Amino acid sequence: MLNDVTNNDLGRTNFVAVTGRDTAERKEKLAEVLRIIEEKRLKVIRVGFVDAHGIVRIRPIEASHFQQAARNGVPFTTAVLAMDTGNFVFKPLFSRDGGFGHEEMGGAGDVLGLPDLGTFRVLPWADRTGWVLCDLFMSNGQSCPFDPRSLMKKAINSLNSRGYSYLGGIEVECHVFRITDPRLNLRDHTQPAPPPSVEPISHGFQHMSDLVYDEVNPIIDPLRDVLHQLGLPLRTIESELGPGQIEITFDPLPDLESADLMALVRTTVKQLAKRRGMVASFMAKPGLPNVFSSGWHLHQSLVDMKSGKNLFSSNETVLSQVGLNFVGGILEHVRAATAFSNPTINGYKRLNANPLTPKRAVWSVDNRAAMCRIIGGPGQKSTHLENRSGEPAANPYLYMASQIFAGLDGTDREIDPGPPLDDPYAQVEKPPLPVSLMEAVASLNDSTFFRETLGSEFVDYYVAMKQHEIQRFLAAVTDWEHLEYFENF
Repeated sequence: MLNDVTNNDLGRTNFVAVTGRDTAERKEKLAEVLRIIEEKRLKVIRVGFVDAHGIVRIRPIEASHFQQAARNGVPFTTAVLAMDTGNFVFKPLFSRDGGFGHEEMGGAGDVLGLPDLGTFRVLPWADRTGWVLCDLFMSNGQSCPFDPRSLMKKAINSLNSRGYSYLGGIEVECHVFRITDPRLNLRDHTQPAPPPSVEPISHGFQHMSDLVYDEVNPIIDPLRDVLHQLGLPLRTIESELGPGQIEITFDPLPDLESADLMALVRTTVKQLAKRRGMVASFMAKPGLPNVFSSGWHLHQSLVDMKSGKNLFSSNETVLSQVGLNFVGGILEHVRAATAFSNPTINGYKRLNANPLTPKRAVWSVDNRAAMCRIIGGPGQKSTHLENRSGEPAANPYLYMASQIFAGLDGTDREIDPGPPLDDPYAQVEKPPLPVSLMEAVASLNDSTFFRETLGSEFVDYYVAMKQHEIQRFLAAVTDWEHLEYFENF
């Protein structure tokens, strides 16, 4: 069926040429990947793309067909682009344009995933299995406007045109629990299905305890081994404050590689945990007793493409003028950008309830209460910005792309963020971060800036997707409501 779809239905034998990517460099990389497939005797390749939620959607194809897939692309139904977080469809898929405004996407037809061969990995935990990420294209060879990875490429191109490249560092928290009941009875197969019953593998609230760290080694040790086998630049894995909570950090990577890393890390942690009788969750604030919330701190700087110099570093001041203006741009557009850094309803339960999270659009020097924390100082080559507001479930491409575009607006317009503030929680005159997804999505919908940079077509799509999710939430009766009203009224 794959052969028929890629060759006959589309009438092409070399789709990569249609997209303008049939280069000598790609051919050389493909030859290298094919050698790995042969040497490792791989039997299946998981060809995937990252949707707007940050979920990796895959087509597992036979390894013997990968050369053809790399040339012709792999079809993905547009249905996966029309689903909210619960996989409920919010678009009229079978209409002429599928609700996407493009006839090529009508009738729940296909978009094509063209593998980015630089992302190819052999999965250490799966039997003779490869994994690769794709960019999405429509059948006419045009980039799919709803592909988050392509949008980050657009942001990087904007950087490159100014002589800059992006350096992104991942510091992310998550929870890993032992499954006590997977809840796989058929009556539990609702949409979405109820999560498993769990218990922590150690007690929490003993931060940096050697004893607690040793208790969580049953997951940390194998995870460390797998991340090294994948060739990822791991810095640390350690136990965090709450029960079952761990934190993972990586060396910074340039441009798209930093977002690709995050996509791979989340799927790796979740799959490895499940195979060991555990469940890993990147949900910001799980609805479990005594569980602490998790965040994703995004470390960022710009690099001069010619000299390799860190453009945020200064010999005289804490932050260079470029860095200062970049911070100014991020603070300027923070309310709309929060729809990307905190894209779930649950993410705001962390921002609102956790006393250690940022509350306002404030920057500071080495103060963890600030949304934008500057790490470094005069003469330090590693000076960079840490955005502490994000949640672990954020789509890495949209989170980073929104930061890049906002920061560039700051450098282009020379936006001054004002002086750094030493007491971020006391700055009541500074703009507050949105307190709900509804607020953030409304700000994004009204943002002419993100409509110009990401494109109105994508913003409308993303807003519609999130509004569908929000409406389902507003229609559901919560435990709080039942407790508050059932007996009292």
